[in-house]
Amino acid sequence: MFGGRKRQEELEAAQRENLFLRGELQRLGALGSVGVQQEIAALTQRFHADQARYQQETSAMNAESTRLRAQLATLRAEVVETDDARLMQEVGVYQYRHVLADAEAYKAELERLKATMKDMTRAKSAVEASSSFHYNNSLAQGRKFVGELSKLMLRAYNAEAENCVRVLKAGNLASAVKRLETAVRTIEKLGTMASIRISPAYHAMRIRELELTADYLAKKQQEKEDERERRAVLREEQKALQEYRREQERLLKEQGHYRNAIAALRAKGDWEGATDLERKLAEIEAALNGLEERQANIRAGYVYVISNIGSFGPEVVKIGMTRRLEPMDRVRELGDASVPFRFDVHALFFSQDAVGIEHQLHTKLEARRLNRVNRRREYFRCTPAEVKALLHDLAGNLLDYRDEPEAFEYRQSQSVATPAA
Repeated sequence: MFGGRKRQEELEAAQRENLFLRGELQRLGALGSVGVQQEIAALTQRFHADQARYQQETSAMNAESTRLRAQLATLRAEVVETDDARLMQEVGVYQYRHVLADAEAYKAELERLKATMKDMTRAKSAVEASSSFHYNNSLAQGRKFVGELSKLMLRAYNAEAENCVRVLKAGNLASAVKRLETAVRTIEKLGTMASIRISPAYHAMRIRELELTADYLAKKQQEKEDERERRAVLREEQKALQEYRREQERLLKEQGHYRNAIAALRAKGDWEGATDLERKLAEIEAALNGLEERQANIRAGYVYVISNIGSFGPEVVKIGMTRRLEPMDRVRELGDASVPFRFDVHALFFSQDAVGIEHQLHTKLEARRLNRVNRRREYFRCTPAEVKALLHDLAGNLLDYRDEPEAFEYRQSQSVATPAA
């Protein structure tokens, strides 16, 4: 059926073309040979004119296309550079333009730079201008005009530069520099008539000021973060010390009780009862000795491997160590109000060299570290099973290792959010 309709449409199209051609033949026959030649000549002339116009338009379009491609390549390069800086910033890696020791060093360098800019302003070298400009045919009036306009232009430029510094953040340096570059071009247009412009050296100092300020802000934030982490480490050590002291006091108190009880039994002649208590006293004294050894050995402690799939996903683990007598207290603290779900424990074991095992694990997983700047953020992009294989080589067979996290709260939350149909 469809094939017949198609053939019918083709037949009708052929008939219409046949009628058109017959009509053209009749028209040309009526014109005669001279008329036909004239029409051919007119059509040929029109064709050549159209061809020339099309060639001009094509050349113009090609030129515009080339210009736009070059502009697009430039913009893409700028976008890639900005995006790279932004992505590095998001993962905690700030690209310092001027590497100095600390925030105070940046502050001192900024003070020196500002002093240099003040000297340039006093020496009237912050602005460049023509010295032969005439106003009302007067060189003196021309110099006065140039001086006043130079002050206005420098004031406008400095106001824009100060505003860029005031709103600057470590992550938006590129936009601040671009804003100041636009400002200097706009302001220089005002002085075109008298060849007045902001000195390139002075403008370069203002750009350097922006870079140093961004570096200073980033370094200051890094130092705050480092100090916060140091305080957290000190708090952790203080808690561990308090636990040791409480346990030591408890054991010493029990030791005193048992010694008194043994002395009383011996006084009564109950040697058998005294012997039983002496065995328990020996256990207490062994515990005291072990406690003192652990307190003296700063490398001893518990190594833990934990994850939080509700907060970080299924392929992120935290590997650390604690000297707490109750290591789960530390794990519970990590799952406080700063994360929506509690951490799941994959491994938690005591070692006389917990510091060494932790360090070796961190070294083997260095390429997978999430935060490459703050070394105390011990999160790594890997699965618990991968850590288990590493632990097998470092610590031998572990008695207890949970490959899959329980994630009870997270899974319950998921089931509540997406109930079965």
